[in-house]
Amino acid sequence: MQDILLIKYGELALKGDNRSFFENKLIKNIKHALSDFKEVKVEKTHGRIYVECDGDIEEVIERLKKVFGIVGITKAKKTDLNLDEIFKAAVELMKGHEGKTFKVETKRPNKSFPYNSMEVSRRVGAAVLKNIKNLKVDVHNPDVLLNVEIREMAFVYAGVIEGIGGLPLGTNGKATVLLSGGIDSPVAAWMMMKRGVEVEAVYFHSPPYTSERAKDKVVDLCKVLSQYGQRIKLHVVHFTDLQLEIYEKCPPKFTTIIMRRMMMKIAEKIAQKNGSMALITGESLGQVASQTIESLYVTNASVSMPIFRPLIGMDKTEIIDLAQKISTFEISIRPYEDCCTIFVPKHPATKPKLDKVIEAEEKMEYQKYIDDFEEEVIEV
Repeated sequence: MQDILLIKYGELALKGDNRSFFENKLIKNIKHALSDFKEVKVEKTHGRIYVECDGDIEEVIERLKKVFGIVGITKAKKTDLNLDEIFKAAVELMKGHEGKTFKVETKRPNKSFPYNSMEVSRRVGAAVLKNIKNLKVDVHNPDVLLNVEIREMAFVYAGVIEGIGGLPLGTNGKATVLLSGGIDSPVAAWMMMKRGVEVEAVYFHSPPYTSERAKDKVVDLCKVLSQYGQRIKLHVVHFTDLQLEIYEKCPPKFTTIIMRRMMMKIAEKIAQKNGSMALITGESLGQVASQTIESLYVTNASVSMPIFRPLIGMDKTEIIDLAQKISTFEISIRPYEDCCTIFVPKHPATKPKLDKVIEAEEKMEYQKYIDDFEEEVIEV
């Protein structure tokens, strides 16, 4: 009998002919997450992924809870195809559940096993009742569901630790997130990572108006995101000269939307150079002046690349709740301003017209800043 972790996955089971691709990517990501554990073995067999580990199983579970694609982690016992061994495993798992009700469910993909599912469930239940006092059977609404799977080996388990879900990272291409250092954009990056998208990040830095601490905050956000399965390449773009050009030469009501358009143009150039197929932002419809539907239309027109906005229908409370869940919130609220919070006009346009914005842009020579910007790359 051996202690193992069974890995449960949801959407992957629906992938048809592509299922093995998603499963293999998930296994690769699990191995990466556990790479510093010496005594860990990851196996796939007959639609099941399981992890054998001789070390700190609780720490292994904490790592697995941050691997996209896993919907559940179950502490299990692996035994030979021997009823006595299965009984021992079941009794061991049910210790500590005295006073509760339980039910045994058996799956028997291995049809060569001499007992059918109903017989296995009946016999396992009887062994548990014989060896553990004050337990009752409830087949309709049990406190504990004891599972037995008869495969090439027997697996016995009870209870599921919730995983993060989604799709394995790296199964849906790569995109580039505009990471400001605020609450929203790291949550947007995380949500796209959950859909299997690898991310790179672009941060616009405007010294001396923004401090090194503001940049450090963004680096720390990338460190948190990297805990979910990948190293993140952060592109720090020096934005001061272009931002001053916008402030000095463009109508105040359009400065915010023009700044967003310039950021998009630069981010698209970086994305194309590094193999990304889309941009990601933390915009939520109607949250601020640059996020009205008219403003988003004008922003979109600045680039040809798709722009993913996973927070578009969420309110601020929902975004904050998610930021707290993924551990980015406390970093995001550090009191260091990013370039989006400086030179903010008193009355920004909320319903800008594209032709008017393009006309305003032409008052400055912005193309030279798009073609030749200063960039620092940090691997986190």
